Amino acid sequence: MSGIEKETEEKMKHAIEHLNQELKSIRTGRANASMLDNVRVEVYGTEMRLIEVAQVTSPEPRMLLVTPFDKSNTPHVAKGIERANLGFNPIADGNAVRLMIPAMDENKRKEMAKLCHKRGEEAKIGVRQARQDGNNSARRQKADGDLEEDQLHRIEKNIQELTDKYCKKVDELVVAKEKDVMTV
Repeated sequence: MSGIEKETEEKMKHAIEHLNQELKSIRTGRANASMLDNVRVEVYGTEMRLIEVAQVTSPEPRMLLVTPFDKSNTPHVAKGIERANLGFNPIADGNAVRLMIPAMDENKRKEMAKLCHKRGEEAKIGVRQARQDGNNSARRQKADGDLEEDQLHRIEKNIQELTDKYCKKVDELVVAKEKDVMTV
């Protein structure tokens, strides 16, 4: 495998990793600590990720319990969750913040499934962009005289195979998440 192909595959892997992170934050019918991964909280005069200032647990299927490491940050954590506009109403209760996860109706489930597909299409765009970058790099090397015609075709063929492989992986991830979202 040439350097161009390795670099292209790394970009495609990055697109898949990004998709995984995006899909984690999409709501399902159950409470999941990763729903709060993108929440930022202003504490100590700076903005930090929620998981850096608090522990998130799920004591019940429809509830999240956010326990700040420093109890004085409880109101800041509640405010940060509210600002994230996730559709939850945080309840600051002494040393922790409780989040009741409302049950999703059929329309909300369909909306979340559409969001899964949208994130999947964005990931495919990233994979295809990596393919284009790899092909352009190979063509530049051929124009510079560093590659022969048959080497160029082999690299382009291998990059296309990688593209097909990673697009299939995107589809599998999206279908799995959609199934999870649609499960009542």
